[in-house]
Amino acid sequence: MSKNNKKGLFEKQVKRRTFLKWSGGIGIPLVLGGVGASQLVSKKDPTKISKAETPEKVISTCSINNCGGRCIIKAHIKDGVVVRISTDTNEDSILSPQMRACIRGRGYKKMLYHPDRLKYPMKRVGKRGEGKFERISWEEAIETIANEMKRIGDTYGPESRYVNYASGQSWGLFSGRNMARKLLAMTGGFLGYRNDYSSGAGNVATPYTYGTNDSGSSFDNFLHSKYIILWGHNPSENIFSTPYTSYLRAAKANGAKIIVIDPRYTDTAVAFADEWIPILPTTDNAMMDAMAYVMVTENLYDKEFVDKYCIGFDEAHMPDGVPKEENLKNYLLGKTDGIPKTPEWAEKICSVPASKIREIARDYATIKPAALLQGWGPQRHAYGEQIMRGGAQLACLTGNVGKLGGWAAGTGYWSRSDIAYPITFENPVKATIPCFQWTEAVERGTELTAEDGLQGTDKLSTNIKLIFNIGGNMLVNQHSDINRTTKMLEDESKVEFIVVSDLFMTPSARYADILLPGTSFFERWDIGVPWCFGDYVVFGEKAIDPLYECRNEYDVFADVAEHFGLREEFTEGKTMLDWVRVSVQRTREELDPNFPDFEEFRKKGVHHFTFDEPLIGFQKQIEDPENNPFETPSGKIELFSKALWDMKKHDEIPPFAKYVPAWEGPSDPLKEKYPLQLISWHYKRRCHSTHDNNPWLEEMARQEMWLNPMDAKARGIKDGDRAKVYNDRGMLYIPVNVTSRILPGVAAIPQGAWYTPDEDGIDQRGSINVLTNHRPTPLAKANPQLTNLVEVQKA
Repeated sequence: MSKNNKKGLFEKQVKRRTFLKWSGGIGIPLVLGGVGASQLVSKKDPTKISKAETPEKVISTCSINNCGGRCIIKAHIKDGVVVRISTDTNEDSILSPQMRACIRGRGYKKMLYHPDRLKYPMKRVGKRGEGKFERISWEEAIETIANEMKRIGDTYGPESRYVNYASGQSWGLFSGRNMARKLLAMTGGFLGYRNDYSSGAGNVATPYTYGTNDSGSSFDNFLHSKYIILWGHNPSENIFSTPYTSYLRAAKANGAKIIVIDPRYTDTAVAFADEWIPILPTTDNAMMDAMAYVMVTENLYDKEFVDKYCIGFDEAHMPDGVPKEENLKNYLLGKTDGIPKTPEWAEKICSVPASKIREIARDYATIKPAALLQGWGPQRHAYGEQIMRGGAQLACLTGNVGKLGGWAAGTGYWSRSDIAYPITFENPVKATIPCFQWTEAVERGTELTAEDGLQGTDKLSTNIKLIFNIGGNMLVNQHSDINRTTKMLEDESKVEFIVVSDLFMTPSARYADILLPGTSFFERWDIGVPWCFGDYVVFGEKAIDPLYECRNEYDVFADVAEHFGLREEFTEGKTMLDWVRVSVQRTREELDPNFPDFEEFRKKGVHHFTFDEPLIGFQKQIEDPENNPFETPSGKIELFSKALWDMKKHDEIPPFAKYVPAWEGPSDPLKEKYPLQLISWHYKRRCHSTHDNNPWLEEMARQEMWLNPMDAKARGIKDGDRAKVYNDRGMLYIPVNVTSRILPGVAAIPQGAWYTPDEDGIDQRGSINVLTNHRPTPLAKANPQLTNLVEVQKA
């Protein structure tokens, strides 16, 4: 986009007084706590402050971007403008830690008042993807959306309408995608999706072992742990839950030994690790298999636990209808394939020394209680299902499941923050696809089968023709193989109508037909809940009125509903504030009578659910198995799954966890052409792709690729050089950080940078999905975006 086009796109005439108020809100360099403002104030004589000056008002709200935690954001308001941000100052205790904002939370003011905020509705006037738009009225935008919803639904049927996964700007009660889905449900239905991009392989794999994804325990469990393994897990940057690292600090202070297994020496390793174990991406199961081999051959595994609670370990505990010799123990010992899974075997695959594998295996098996926690990065690879089942397998062999201070591994969900969600709907269309397969449903929806993950029907009647992409960047930036995706979206005969609502002209927003200016959490009411881990909720108070012509999606879709004569049914006569009150009241009446009323919750800003003792995953199943069976077909932990065996795809979907060599892994012949494995991570300066245009956070942590000195030297690359990174799917340019904090043979680019192609279509920002593969995992049909081979050259 040219500078002139960009200026025309974002400029808006506003009243001089309004402009001065808003510019006053961004002009003072309030760097992380208001240093600039405090210097100016200190020069004033406090006795001479005019009585006419408006006192500062502090409103406690909540960041509801798609971050794993939820922090308290205190907006300091003066004359209707957020002049600075502070965070939680409530009493800090180990059972009620402060909900303090990280560096991202401290930078939200720059997001709120960024000059590039979308300011009014627009419609596309050029080719889709060119980024050429013209301003329209809200009335025209609403009418166009309603008409296209009806036209496409009438022409192709309700399965042609789709709401894309992702809602990064609104992950609270009022997620914009749910507003769109409710209206589509009320007007005939839509093609649904299942699963997510974050833990997609684990979400499907872990229930084959435990019957559920709720395999985690509350974080106060760490206070009783003596040995903690963080496997591909980086909560210091990813913020799985706001208090998470408080408990890791306490565990370390209590004497727990913490091991980090990761290709990178992450910020979590820097802060907490007694030892960092670097490992090649996609090879985790080789190390897991070798650890299990050591436990079995050295008689360190918990035989009593395995015999009592598990099936599939040995010949005496196999499910009916399966050859007894096809058990896990025989695989580990090499009796079924002739390859004992020794540490020496694993070392050649994963690069972890055999002696270190033995040490970790022995420590994990003998230091009790111990917790193995799995991050979700390692399962975002070609056979990510195996990694999640492999961690659970080790937790069972060591008998750490259902024990105080232990951990069952796997996906690891847990939550004690029950709150009533007020917005509900039922979709008349029962067909669903895995969310990662949406581009397949655009290209060949009528050809999809159960093999592709289609559920709820044998066959779709249509391809996707309409997409709502609300507050998310998954349409382009966060989905695999950007070049493939953008080519598909540019073909207007495929998806005929795209609506995007967002704060900025993101790479996804450029592909809208109707582009709507959304609101930030400062500009609406909401309640913030953590992802899947926590015992707290945070109140989200509206701090200021929406800027410009921005509107929240609840009100937008209420207007669209009116075109169908459904406004009253859609809103039930309630505003967003009304629904927050309803949520609080229903929570008190239906879930927790001790939950505060609306005014108390608003005043406190946060509610911590309190309990007398830690939540221990599967405690009831272990202490009283007769009355509390596991939710598996056998009622036990299924180290061997007959359901997976019966799929008869043992090479890619084995019945027990095992190492399966990944395509574009270290053993792929393609490595001769593209010798480096490329992974990504959740960067501390971004929340997925949110904040990539925040100048403060760019200063704090630039977009750069990590490369080991050995790999850099072989390519004549020095620290700070700009490099070209490429494979058969695309090419990008990015600065290089030459660092020994990453394993040789591996390169890493933080995910979330906005796709920024030059006139030749070559990305200049370092958006990793230019290079990632769209081939899904075999079982979950989940994303494999950390499985990539590339070459790097000095630019």
